[in-house]
Amino acid sequence: MPTRLDNRPMGCNKKTIFSMPAPMRKALGMGEKSDAFEVTMSLNGQVFRDVPGRKTLRVEMRGKSYFIKQHFGVGWMEIVKNLLSLKRPILSAMTEVRAIEKMQALNIATTPLVAYGQRGCNPATLKSFVITDDLGDITSLEDLCAFWKQKPPSLRFKRQLIIQSAKLAKKLHDNAVNHRDFYLCHLCLDNSSLPNIKLFLIDLHRVIIHSKVNERANMKDIAALYFSSMEIGLTARDYVRFKHYYRQQSDDFWRQVAARAERLYKKFNSKKFQKKLAQERTKLD
Repeated sequence: MPTRLDNRPMGCNKKTIFSMPAPMRKALGMGEKSDAFEVTMSLNGQVFRDVPGRKTLRVEMRGKSYFIKQHFGVGWMEIVKNLLSLKRPILSAMTEVRAIEKMQALNIATTPLVAYGQRGCNPATLKSFVITDDLGDITSLEDLCAFWKQKPPSLRFKRQLIIQSAKLAKKLHDNAVNHRDFYLCHLCLDNSSLPNIKLFLIDLHRVIIHSKVNERANMKDIAALYFSSMEIGLTARDYVRFKHYYRQQSDDFWRQVAARAERLYKKFNSKKFQKKLAQERTKLD
């Protein structure tokens, strides 16, 4: 359960939600009086993502690997921009915490939650973090399928991968949950479970849990998945197989999926987007 760091009266800037098991505090080398929140927010490690307001890094502690996402506040400009676009702004790591807990309740494999925290009450300046276990020997489907055109997988393996991907999407959407970054790179194969197919769904910081099924949000998720599979050599039969194991949908739904996927494809391959992507990669090198 979330716990406060102490029982002293606190102002708005110190309002804290915090949950960290004792072994993790020990691994971080913290005593009982240490400000575990600030220690975690100042940790350094191998950087995987570094964008304004958020950093993702991997750290090694006592021979075990963890991923930490540190959120430093999105600012009012980002909040207003999202609201004007009718989008729900992501204010802190607590979105991912709730998403992980939801995945566990639905029995969808994801990154195990280790610790989390949030400090402040101003939505524009909230500081927060989430720590998860490193999943170990996994391969993203983006990397796995990258050379399928040149070196196709076995038919049996491809079929099973498509079926399991469709079933995961169905379970997610049947339960009114949307990933909002539902690309192949966020579906990962557990190599230690082969020849059985076990998929992890990762990077849940934008997940929305609706009160009821949202078909438009479902369409956007599936369009993202379709877009990210356009260059891996799938056949028409492969897509029919996915549709069969996913939720029953109308022809209009699939037309919307195809149209949105085409727009995503054009945007991704535009000079402007490729320049932005190159800048992000350079920042991490």
